Amino acid sequence: MKKKVLVVIDYQQDFVTGSLGFNEAEKLDSIICEKIVSYKDHQVFYTLDTHDEEYLESLEGESLPIEHCIKGTKGHEVYGKTKRCLDEVRAQPLEKRSFGIHPQELHEQCFDFYEDELESIELVGVVTNICVISNAIVLRTMYPEVKIIVDSNATASPDRELHEKALDVLEGLHITVINR
Repeated sequence: MKKKVLVVIDYQQDFVTGSLGFNEAEKLDSIICEKIVSYKDHQVFYTLDTHDEEYLESLEGESLPIEHCIKGTKGHEVYGKTKRCLDEVRAQPLEKRSFGIHPQELHEQCFDFYEDELESIELVGVVTNICVISNAIVLRTMYPEVKIIVDSNATASPDRELHEKALDVLEGLHITVINR
């Protein structure tokens, strides 16, 4: 039987109600939780945007000078019901220091199986035009013959126009955008 994988991208306190929070993100909590439950017989992973106290001195910190997702803080934790749902299915966390997951780490820590064993990889979470699109591209590059799916109802951005543009780009990269 081929495997289905769900990856929840950066659904953390700081992106929902914290320093980079936005209204649309909070509305995703139940939707993402339902999606996680629907994958209970498959594999579920989640990414954690992870920074340290020197974030503001980093290249990202120069461009986005708002501290967020500092490891060990409440802002780094997964938000709301989604945390409970991830715990229930024993989802595996993946800390990342950049927008996209490092391909080698992803393969070594999570996808220790071959492309021909995968049916699909679905992504949900935030922010559509930054981390969701980055991770979708990493996965498309790693697994060119696997169906990569992004659920437009389970992703969001503080800028609705950029959310829609990111979904357009994803479709152009042969990534299946559902519920659009």
